[in-house]
Amino acid sequence: MPEEPWASHRGFKDWASTIVTTIVNRLVTAERALRTAAPHQLLDAVRRVLTDQYAADSVELYLADYGLTVLQPVSVPPHTLQPLPVHNSPAGRAFGAQEPYVETLSGGSGGSGDSGDSGDGVRVHLPVTVRGDRLGVLTVTLPGGEHAGGCLGELAEIAEVLGHEVVVAERDTDVYLQARRRDRLTLAAEMQWQLLPGRSCSRPEYELGAQLEPAYAIFGDNFDWSATADRLSLYVTNGMGEGIEASLLTNLAINALRNARRAGLPLADQAALADQAVYAHYRGRCYLSVLMLDIELATGRVRAVDAGSPRLLRLRRGAVELMPFDAQLPLGMFEETDYMAQEFVVEPGDRLVFVSDGVYDAASPGGEAYGATALARAIQSTRLLRAAEVPRAVLRELSGHRGRTVPDDDALVVCLDWRGR
Repeated sequence: MPEEPWASHRGFKDWASTIVTTIVNRLVTAERALRTAAPHQLLDAVRRVLTDQYAADSVELYLADYGLTVLQPVSVPPHTLQPLPVHNSPAGRAFGAQEPYVETLSGGSGGSGDSGDSGDGVRVHLPVTVRGDRLGVLTVTLPGGEHAGGCLGELAEIAEVLGHEVVVAERDTDVYLQARRRDRLTLAAEMQWQLLPGRSCSRPEYELGAQLEPAYAIFGDNFDWSATADRLSLYVTNGMGEGIEASLLTNLAINALRNARRAGLPLADQAALADQAVYAHYRGRCYLSVLMLDIELATGRVRAVDAGSPRLLRLRRGAVELMPFDAQLPLGMFEETDYMAQEFVVEPGDRLVFVSDGVYDAASPGGEAYGATALARAIQSTRLLRAAEVPRAVLRELSGHRGRTVPDDDALVVCLDWRGR
């Protein structure tokens, strides 16, 4: 009987070195193929690599739609696949849990990291995520579970590289933005989605998630965030008006806030500069409500400016409370308004939930506002979910409160889970 590779120390080292070299070469090949592919051909590039290097039978990319209800296939019409539900589908499980999910194609139930029976074909669903921003799922069909189990880590890494390349490619092609659309966006919604930083992000100190509804017809509500090595800036805005006019107002205010932030101005001065920019254009006819936070990552110390209607609720040790702020004037209501920052401290384990008045004041068919009690109940019921999943879950509960009542305002939810250092 021939000697096994591990029968001698030297033989084992040679065998292990060969395995490591093979893995590295395959990953380098995949990364090079993605980085050199034309922006609109990333799926073709990753499909070739996974077919050649991993014997994949098929490779598909699905991106989450704007409403976070389905995973839309990236494909060229008319040869398109059916969308997959975010809930109650194998790909949706990988998207929600942010872990690979292996689906056995001929018997067995599959599971996170489960390789299935060695003789079965398997479909591996891999989250495509960039720094916590959940883009979608890469689905790879492989000839056998044993083969899949041996390369699951490599496939997950390739899916992550693909996500980074999709984000870069979106500067040069509309393919991936078009793939996300279950329906047509209004012009106001197009402007708002292009203004957003993403829908979720994650760092060791915190995790963020956000969602806007109606996803395909939003106009005035918005959120923005930016982080450095030491600080996190977070804005939640609610612009007055409807349609394109509300979107134009929000675009002006957000870019004024970014301009002041990037100039290194403190929070209160950022608000003052944006206030002047909005007032100079609208002369008080239109204005914008904003809740602004600046958080020190090392200490959890928060400076806040509350200029209008967005609300902040804190979940701490099982109790939900509405954070009290001194109300200040919305941006652009009057000329040269002075703003003052208030301070508080977030503790590790705190969850902060921001909502616009389209959530807080949403009416039931009987005219009853959603309000603090129902909102606190929704925050409690979603406490076990990750921050990225909370906004959509709260908005589903809000939809149940409204019933068939047509919403007359945008609804925005942002969730911040604070871990601290």
